[in-house]
Amino acid sequence: MSHTNTFQYKALTFAVLSTISITNQAHAESSPEKVTTSPVVVTATRIEQNSFDLPVAIDVVESKDISKGQLQMTLSESLIRVPGITAQNRNNQAQDPQISTRGFGSRSSFGVRGVRVYVDGIPLTMPDGQGQPGVVDLSAIKSIEVMRGPFSALYGNSSGGVIQMLTKDAPTTTEIGSTVMFGSYGTKRQILEAAGTAEKIEYMLNISNFETDGYRDHNSGKKQQATAKFKINISDDTKLTTLVNWFDQEAQDPLGLTREVAFSKPKSAGVSAIDSNTRVSRSHTQVGFNLNHIINPNNGISLMSYVGTRENEQFLALPSQAPVNANGRASEISRDFWGADLRWDNKGQLLNFPYNISLGLTYGKMNDKRTDTNADFGVKRQTNIPNNTNFGLNRREENISYNFDQYVQGKLSLSDNLDIHAGARHTKVNLEVKDDFIAGTSANGNNSGKVEYQKTTPVIGTIWKVSPALNLYANFGKGFETPTFIESAFASSAANSTPNLALKPSESKNYEFGAKAFLNDNTQAKLTLFKVTTEDEIVTLDNISGRVSYTNANKTKRTGMEFSIDTQLENNISLYAAYTLLNAKFDSDFTNNLGRTISSGNRIPGTYRAQLYGEIAWKYLPLGFSTAFEGRHNSKVYVDDINSDVAPSYTIFNLRAGFEQKLGNWSVSEYLRVENMFDKDYIGGVRINDSNSRFFEPGTDRNYLLGLSAKYKFN
Repeated sequence: MSHTNTFQYKALTFAVLSTISITNQAHAESSPEKVTTSPVVVTATRIEQNSFDLPVAIDVVESKDISKGQLQMTLSESLIRVPGITAQNRNNQAQDPQISTRGFGSRSSFGVRGVRVYVDGIPLTMPDGQGQPGVVDLSAIKSIEVMRGPFSALYGNSSGGVIQMLTKDAPTTTEIGSTVMFGSYGTKRQILEAAGTAEKIEYMLNISNFETDGYRDHNSGKKQQATAKFKINISDDTKLTTLVNWFDQEAQDPLGLTREVAFSKPKSAGVSAIDSNTRVSRSHTQVGFNLNHIINPNNGISLMSYVGTRENEQFLALPSQAPVNANGRASEISRDFWGADLRWDNKGQLLNFPYNISLGLTYGKMNDKRTDTNADFGVKRQTNIPNNTNFGLNRREENISYNFDQYVQGKLSLSDNLDIHAGARHTKVNLEVKDDFIAGTSANGNNSGKVEYQKTTPVIGTIWKVSPALNLYANFGKGFETPTFIESAFASSAANSTPNLALKPSESKNYEFGAKAFLNDNTQAKLTLFKVTTEDEIVTLDNISGRVSYTNANKTKRTGMEFSIDTQLENNISLYAAYTLLNAKFDSDFTNNLGRTISSGNRIPGTYRAQLYGEIAWKYLPLGFSTAFEGRHNSKVYVDDINSDVAPSYTIFNLRAGFEQKLGNWSVSEYLRVENMFDKDYIGGVRINDSNSRFFEPGTDRNYLLGLSAKYKFN
């Protein structure tokens, strides 16, 4: 760690320790009679409950932390404040942000894996386990619930956690609004909103446009999004909510850089990015329905269904080799998907002990038509040449995945101070490949095949309410994570590689202990200790020019701690800090089929041993002014399984400030954000196990965002 970085880290640590010191002093001077409450959440138990009284590590990112001074384009903007979550903004619109929890999902080269993603209870994670959080426009979101630990297994084949975005509610009177943003690198964003209630229908409409030239060369992108939500109050007991999400996107991919280039020419594009014109085009449409009916005070049923389509065309770089002699390839996916979830909720008393229980069935199906075509300078070769003599087509197949799950989850209150939570989920996932390219000049056999995975994952936890201001909890559960189709696509990085249907699911055991406390009227602190042991962890085998193959490791182990403290001081000053300690290692030697030996004790690449986020905010109400100073530290991170290289640790600071005015029926706000205000050079993301040693994706230099919002509320 450099002298400058050490100083910045110590400064940030001092600020966090000062937060705790100030809080303790305030605690000594305050009255203990009044205890504030925690946010109400739905993700942990599927019904609304106070998060303070749950034996679960769960945090809520509120609307102000999603929207204030934020571009609202990627989840990484908001999730950096959540302990236990790694959310790296790769500054690359062609790739999703790197999101992982307790090390689960760190291997992902694109998309989100190991973590399940939802919006209003509608899955954005496909049946094979791959999530697409970019479907949702964050300007339409009111809060984000983030759950880690054993109870995540009750949502299906995901070992790490659950991220659920909840859309804004409609006001009782009509409101219209607009937002414009301008920032560094030619960044522009416009948002139009309308919401209100007409008769028995609550509605929320949101459309947006985004454009950027990007920080690096060959890094431009644009994205249009639309969100529509309609809640029909059929009766006092029956509600039907419809949610529509759509986006269309084009983005260039600047690829990764070697260590030398990443620090000497961080704005440059990777080798072949420009010649091969690496880029992506995506479009996605999804419609979801939630029908909720209260049968009586003790019983209710919920039916959720969704359907959608997705088109994805991605151009990747490829080393030119005979006889193909192409410098790129185009990977195309045309997807149809749909699914449903039926749940019954019941509450009552069992032997005079209050209880609630939920039972449900879930089904989901995904059908991908996938082709892989050689390309020359970003132009696809023809695929209708007899016998494929131009080596145009590499792959043409249909990928079908479905899951059918059954789950039960409940709570039994043994006393006013002791609750038992438990549940189980049986998951069945099928992956099937139907090969439609079995002829050509080379011996291209029939690569069709299918595989089925099944597992029951139980979980149990208890919470002891020591006092109104202190809760202690412990839980245990088993996790189950199946390979996604992306992970099963290639058995190796060779051009003629067959699908990897021999890849096994990983299975884990999760232990968690925690405490939640109100230190005084205005301060809450949370501490979680965890341990996760995994068999057959799915890890990256090789990564050459976008062709990523995976394998199973023997054993891995994760131990760690999550801590956060949030306090409101006098004079409208607030302090917040979150710290994560993660020790994620391979727990046994294994040699992969490339002949590389991974030693026990090596760190799992993409996992940060230490992460620290701190914020001090102040409001001056007479002027409608607010400002906040943020600090973030990430420790070094290894880039491959053999731990041959690292992205160094870094500490960066950000500043945001803004004004809000009420002018009759108008609400107006102006804000400014300065990111990386001390212009620190750092690595924003890494590409795991890249065979060309182009592991590094540079973070941005000092940059700004300026925004103006206006909203009119009708009488």
